[in-house]
Amino acid sequence: TVDLKYDDVSYATVHQSAFLRCGMMPVQPIKELWWFKIGASEERVYYYDPTSVDAALMKRARRSSRDNTSLEIHPTHLSDEGEYKCRIVVWDNTGNSTEPSVPISKEARMMLKVNVPPEKVEITHLTSGRNLSLRCKSEGAKPPVDILWTKTSPDGVETEIPDLPKVREIEPAGELYDTAEQIFYQLQENEMIAKISCVVRHHNTNTTIYKNITFVSPAIQNALKVTMQRFAEPVLYSSIENQDGQDSKTGLVKISADPGFKVLYNTSVTLRASAPGVFPEPRYLWWVGDQTGIAGRELHIDNLEEDKSYYVLAENPLGRVVLEVPVHITTSDYSQWNDSSRDGDAMVNDTTEGLDTGAIIGIVIGALIAVFFIGFAVWYWTIRDGTHVFSPKKEKPHTIDEETVPFRSTDKPLLRTISTQTLEGRRSRREPSI
Repeated sequence: TVDLKYDDVSYATVHQSAFLRCGMMPVQPIKELWWFKIGASEERVYYYDPTSVDAALMKRARRSSRDNTSLEIHPTHLSDEGEYKCRIVVWDNTGNSTEPSVPISKEARMMLKVNVPPEKVEITHLTSGRNLSLRCKSEGAKPPVDILWTKTSPDGVETEIPDLPKVREIEPAGELYDTAEQIFYQLQENEMIAKISCVVRHHNTNTTIYKNITFVSPAIQNALKVTMQRFAEPVLYSSIENQDGQDSKTGLVKISADPGFKVLYNTSVTLRASAPGVFPEPRYLWWVGDQTGIAGRELHIDNLEEDKSYYVLAENPLGRVVLEVPVHITTSDYSQWNDSSRDGDAMVNDTTEGLDTGAIIGIVIGALIAVFFIGFAVWYWTIRDGTHVFSPKKEKPHTIDEETVPFRSTDKPLLRTISTQTLEGRRSRREPSI
């Protein structure tokens, strides 16, 4: 008598090896070995004849080295799931060596279940002050996953969060399943927490996946703990002029200005605050002097007429900081080089300096003075020489004096006589008196 040893249900993980056991007790010489997958019809998977044939009709199938009759499939596909049949034909002469051997056929049926670990896990969140709504979703698993939530303290101690209000959803996606779970958590006053984790466990494939929400408080560089009239307790304070932006610490508060931190007189500027990496998202409060604060990420200032320092508070349930933001008035257009952000990234722009209004007025006045002196010098030298440079020359009327009448004799040259008064006048100017 030959008995077969097999498992009613065998489990495998997709892309790994599947093992379908079908062994003999006791071990007998094999005449034939058949493996079938049972569906609408019997599909032959493997055939073995010790005398001639060792054929895998499924290319991924082979006889197991454990007992030469069990079946291995590698790699396993999800479509390999289903019912299989093992048929073994052995020779048996019932212990009488004098009689011819008799072929004996034995069959066994078993199920193969293929498990699929989660393909994708993501976590999303909504926050409102200290109230958190967290949703964790696992996609493409078979069977559905289990989800639990933990929190970790700053010193690394992880504990499960008990008694959470939660909503669980399981949706089929073909042969796979998507599982989602949403929780609601309220941060306690001064609660020391580093992260909350969604832990996805798929026991059938021994798979565990963590998705974390890390808590980060807003931070500033070169901070001092100061007391402000606006707050009951001391706060961390600094100025944007002390923020070099080179620190790689997550959660640094950054301030930008449009068009810049130096603006023209009676113009507008918009200040913006951000804190990359901070969770929960901080709230912002702006103020100047003892005025009422304005909530929001941005502060728009119209018609700025003097240098002023504005203050912004960045706060979430884990901590709060205050930054001073000076804005300066200038008479020049510094837009070519104005550093409009204090987020630690140096801005390299055109450093050509334009002339301010005072310089232009000085140049114009100097030019006018120079023109005046040049005109005065020309006028002076004109008067001294007795000439009229700028006056058109007037021709005197032509008169004939009796002394200027030409000789009638043709043997003498024509001469123009000059009056004695005029000649003596010229001589007096050329010959100095003694």
